[in-house]
Amino acid sequence: MIFESESQELDRKSLRIVSGASQDFVELARDCVCFANSSGGTILIGIEDDADAPPPTQRIEPGLLDRIRKRVGELTVNVQVLPELQRHENGGECIALFVSRAIGVASTSDGRFFLRTGDACRPIVGDDVLRLANDRPSMPWESMTSSGVPRSRAETSRCTQFARSIRQSDRVKPSVKEKSDDELLMHYGLSDGALLTNLGILLVGHAADRAKLGSAPIIQAIKYDDRGAKIAKWSWDDHRISPIELIDAVWSEVPDFRESYELPDGLFRTKVPAFEEAVVRELLVNALVHRPYTQRGDIFLNLHPDRLEVVNPGRLPIGVTPRNILHQSRRRNDGLARVFHDLKLMEREGSGIDLVFERLLASGRASPEVREGVDSVHVTVPRRVIQPGVIGLLLEVDQRFSLTQRERIALSLLAQSESLSALELAEQLALDEGAARQTWLGRLLDWGLVEQSGRTKGVRYFVPPRLLRAAGLDRKTTLARVPPHRLRALLIEDLAQFPDSSASDIHRRVGSEIPMRTFRRALDSLVVAGAVAAIGKTRWRRYRLADTIGHEEKAGR
Repeated sequence: MIFESESQELDRKSLRIVSGASQDFVELARDCVCFANSSGGTILIGIEDDADAPPPTQRIEPGLLDRIRKRVGELTVNVQVLPELQRHENGGECIALFVSRAIGVASTSDGRFFLRTGDACRPIVGDDVLRLANDRPSMPWESMTSSGVPRSRAETSRCTQFARSIRQSDRVKPSVKEKSDDELLMHYGLSDGALLTNLGILLVGHAADRAKLGSAPIIQAIKYDDRGAKIAKWSWDDHRISPIELIDAVWSEVPDFRESYELPDGLFRTKVPAFEEAVVRELLVNALVHRPYTQRGDIFLNLHPDRLEVVNPGRLPIGVTPRNILHQSRRRNDGLARVFHDLKLMEREGSGIDLVFERLLASGRASPEVREGVDSVHVTVPRRVIQPGVIGLLLEVDQRFSLTQRERIALSLLAQSESLSALELAEQLALDEGAARQTWLGRLLDWGLVEQSGRTKGVRYFVPPRLLRAAGLDRKTTLARVPPHRLRALLIEDLAQFPDSSASDIHRRVGSEIPMRTFRRALDSLVVAGAVAAIGKTRWRRYRLADTIGHEEKAGR
């Protein structure tokens, strides 16, 4: 058995947390609450944080599993756990504590709330507790039957089409495809006995019943000119079509989505769509699947000459922020997400925004901008291609290598920039520096698709010049990646002309685009080598060539 590293769904704990004098069931209960309020997960008890397996001689005492189940139940509210004994291939034993996703909000018995974010557990306090409660009601909105709409009021044609689409999907198990049409409605939570659920009304109900829900999605697409004046509008507000049909309707009825323009490609010209279909569809899917259906509000598509802005009512799910949206995912409408996934209208959970980033960057555009308002989420995607050569670079690389989605994102980011330091790349990907290198750059460095200069904190990553030149991305040369020996030569040349200069003046003249850390390192190395003399301290320090001092002393004598 191979155990993965700690993640959103996995944590490791020492066996001491449940046995011996240092046992701490309160900490274990807190971690269980974290997983229950997130998407569920597994806690491996008996494996240290820095280990990949339990000690070969480790044995689990009889009765410990029952004691864990009992103590976690006493110390938590709305948490369900299942401990299971597991034996590693080295012979050592450990406990896999499976924590189910809570229906409603989980807490410790003393009224504290926690949430799993990435590989860490963080407390939830203040207004965030109310947000968590709204995101995790004890009775999900999708499964409610309070509207009292009988199953017989479902539109027959929509039920038939839904069942046909499910049976044609390669994401659905054969055992599910064998169910009857009525059984499929029950299986996907569209009906509950003789009544349609809210989800069923949304997907197979009549327009009048859909309108009575109050929060059935309404989409408005508004086009603006250069001055910000409205020049066109399309709306889907009569509830005649279901959320499944809305995606095709919006894509086909807004003419701007089928516009394209030409880019020079040697002797020829290449057509580039103004908006990629996959990007627009994914944004629509995210807006429909992840919005809070307990809250009213229209979805707006604001079309500007240089961008598309999608505005969705409600805030991001608790634990997800504009900064970590590439790595965090929270299910808000499980039933709708399951239907959209099985109908192949969306990717697996948490990969939709990754696809948007990948498609935009690989097409030479800037990455999307995600902004959270007081009661809305704004996602802006650019229309214009700023680096056409990136398209050719990715096409060439894809023919030789099988890149992952993360590798394509990282390569596109670096191809669009002169170079990025480890810190700058980590900031753009919302990661720590180590994770950025290990999971996003690892194979790119091994294959020579990305190179690095400098060491430790001064390391910078860039696409090799030969690849940029072949893709037409060899822009005007700058000093951002100047080699250390060349930078030192420039410093000596500058001080020969302007002795007694401050570091800031030297930096300005030699090239302000050179990272300050790199500039300081080169200047200090010249001082240590004796080629440059530093006179004065702190803000009054000035620099001059060392041999200049010697000549002046001789002239004075």
